[in-house]
Amino acid sequence: MKILAVIDMQNDFIDGALGTAEAQAIVPRVIDKIKRFDGRVLATRDTHGEDYLDTEEGRKLPVVHCVRDTQGWQIHADIEALLTEQPIDKPTFGSLGLGQVLSAYQKYQEPIESITLIGVCTDICVISNALLLKAYMPEVPVIVDASCCAGVTPETHRQALEAMKVCQINIVNE
Repeated sequence: MKILAVIDMQNDFIDGALGTAEAQAIVPRVIDKIKRFDGRVLATRDTHGEDYLDTEEGRKLPVVHCVRDTQGWQIHADIEALLTEQPIDKPTFGSLGLGQVLSAYQKYQEPIESITLIGVCTDICVISNALLLKAYMPEVPVIVDASCCAGVTPETHRQALEAMKVCQINIVNE
């Protein structure tokens, strides 16, 4: 079984509080990748509370975003429409829930051939989840499709891709 992990394709990261032109530009590619993917598609959703600014992350990134049940927290409507499973909410960059779901799937249901990650932000949540999944399942190839990712800036996007290469994450442009 192949897995596609769609990381945080939420309104706040696309055209909301932390949106970028690069994130907006990848939306059609993400939609196309999901439609063409032959395997199981899972998504994560960055999820914060009203107390965000009082958290460690909020003190270091004081931009309120992805507060549960707000428009910015929602996954982009065209992407959400393609998902067949409920997104996995995560309170921080890496999703322990995603790692637990996939490692249990690997152990009890069906071997995972590969895990491909797409989404935002390459340099924060994509890299965190790629490394986390590599730690959970070191023998499963972890792939990041750079053409379906966007970082905080183009430069930090490129830096994250280079860092992932060193950690044996396969970087592709499909």
